[in-house]
Amino acid sequence: MVSELKQGIIQCVEDVKKNNPMVGSVTNTVTINFVANAQIAVGGSASCVYMPDEAETLVEKGDSFYINLGTILPIYEDTLPQAGRLLSDTHKNWVLDPVAVGIGSLRTRLLRQFNAYKPTIIKGNASEILALAGLWGLEGGQAASKVRGVDSTELVEEATEAAKSIAEHTEGVCVVSGKEDLITDGRRVVRVKGGHEILANITGSGCALGGVIAIYATQVEDPFIAALTGVQVFKKASEKAAADSQGPGTFQARFLDYLHNLTPEEIADNEFELVEE
Repeated sequence: MVSELKQGIIQCVEDVKKNNPMVGSVTNTVTINFVANAQIAVGGSASCVYMPDEAETLVEKGDSFYINLGTILPIYEDTLPQAGRLLSDTHKNWVLDPVAVGIGSLRTRLLRQFNAYKPTIIKGNASEILALAGLWGLEGGQAASKVRGVDSTELVEEATEAAKSIAEHTEGVCVVSGKEDLITDGRRVVRVKGGHEILANITGSGCALGGVIAIYATQVEDPFIAALTGVQVFKKASEKAAADSQGPGTFQARFLDYLHNLTPEEIADNEFELVEE
């Protein structure tokens, strides 16, 4: 099974570099530059918008879509539900990052609505995944009171059951980011090793991961492969960049370089473990 997953990763990376897929996003305004640059670095094309009609256009014309709730604007009360409905109706792959779930009434209302639209891939830290499962009334979830902004107060393994419940509910994939990332489709569970802790010192690294996963989601029938490929390239690129930089500033530049230059085989060879099948 591991060898099949590695072949899927290699094919996914090759196809993205060959096809330059376009992914529309409504993403965190604090990190929008880093998200777009990471998407372009791996071989995709990025387009980020705010307005409802523009989001609808990108849903229709793009190869997948990315929604990140890192920063909330009043216009999003129109933009995001409309995009979510269209994505659901057209069965197009999309990625949701429920950043800071539990903070504010608008964010909570939007995430409750997304329950019905069933994102293809959901990516968050352990606290966000636990809180989202709780908001949606799923097994393993908890109240959002422990969420501290964008930081996680729980370990990845504590969110395993919540992640599996979310994946089973959406019939998609859930990614829990942390020291060792966890990926599940409710049946398969993979833990991805490697990476470097300095990545946590870069604002927007989690947002960029969601954006890159959305790029890879354009090229595969199995969203599990897309999620795994995105996590693999981030782990390997951060590990190599940390060994080739002097601090967060040079790390960010080198990280983008490695996202761009890593071979499909190097990405597939980053260590991961299939713990449930």
